Amino acid sequence: MFLSDIHEQVRETARQFADEVIRPVAVELDEQERFPAEIYKEMGALGLFGIGVPEEMGGPGLDTLAYSVVMEELSRGYASVADQCGLVELITTLLVRHGTQEQRTRFLSTIMTAETRVAYCLTEPEAGSDLSGLRTFAERNGTGWKLNGGKIWIHNAPVADVGFVLARTDKNAGHRGMSIFIVDLNQKGVERGPKEHKMGQRASQVGALTFTDVVLPADALLGEEGRGFHMMMSVLDKGRVGIASLAVGIGQAGLEAALDYAQQRRQFGNAIVEFQGVQWLLAEMARDVEAARLLVRSAAMKIDRGDEATKACSMAKWFASDMAVARTADAVQVFGGSGYIRGFEVERLYRDAKITQIYEGTNQIQRMIVARQLIKQGARG
Repeated sequence: MFLSDIHEQVRETARQFADEVIRPVAVELDEQERFPAEIYKEMGALGLFGIGVPEEMGGPGLDTLAYSVVMEELSRGYASVADQCGLVELITTLLVRHGTQEQRTRFLSTIMTAETRVAYCLTEPEAGSDLSGLRTFAERNGTGWKLNGGKIWIHNAPVADVGFVLARTDKNAGHRGMSIFIVDLNQKGVERGPKEHKMGQRASQVGALTFTDVVLPADALLGEEGRGFHMMMSVLDKGRVGIASLAVGIGQAGLEAALDYAQQRRQFGNAIVEFQGVQWLLAEMARDVEAARLLVRSAAMKIDRGDEATKACSMAKWFASDMAVARTADAVQVFGGSGYIRGFEVERLYRDAKITQIYEGTNQIQRMIVARQLIKQGARG
């Protein structure tokens, strides 16, 4: 539903790649917590990074709906790989919307081919959901800037070449006093913390970054000074569609694994799929995966039409991530004791699902966003 012939072609490409390249190594990547650079190079060659970058800028020029389809299919293979696709999409969207011609020329092509590894640097100890607590500060230094501060839980921090860093440039201007800087993470004054060891999505590298008197040129500023918060917020609707799609992919993988196992596993002389209790569980899983998928695609289409999409994107992310956690738990239940053992796909899916309720805005924050939009716009759909 909703998909054109082009969307179907994109889905088939991403699905085939997930089945043939990602899934066979998902267990290894999870166990070793390894950054799969070779997979990302292949994805870059296939055009699976920077999906929304216009053709005239060297990208595929596809829409948000296509992005959601790719994220779902990649996540069926392994959510950490989809997570990298989502990260690149946010960064390239920022560059397309706010970068100078020189910045786009310098970064877009190598980001989309996975030659340049990027990090999206917002979160701090006192600034997670509430960015008003942001303390990283950039002050003018001659014609350029000097950056000081630190970030935590940053995706790709242990391996990234370039960070897109949100920092204060005016300590007295609140949200209007934040700017985004493009920072070479291999330069003097940048220190990386150790790689964090996570519950799930373990091949996604996460860590801390510390900036001590990091000297930045004038052209490190992305977009307009003082508009960084608003620029970051402008890509969050798309980001939430991406995470929601990733959650749908996890749920779909859990459903497929549970159905296959239920048809094979025998108890009391019958395949367990013949028992009503298991049938109902599978049916409920299928219902919720499809409901989440439809919410996600509806939100993506709102973005593509230029409609107000914030409420729809928050609903999609909230519902899909809750679905992924609940329904991968059901997949573990279908597997019984085997589902609790490392090496079985559903055990990994259950761990991978949890973070989707937390990042790109916790589901408690999504409830607040939806409520505020209802108060502002009314209850009519």
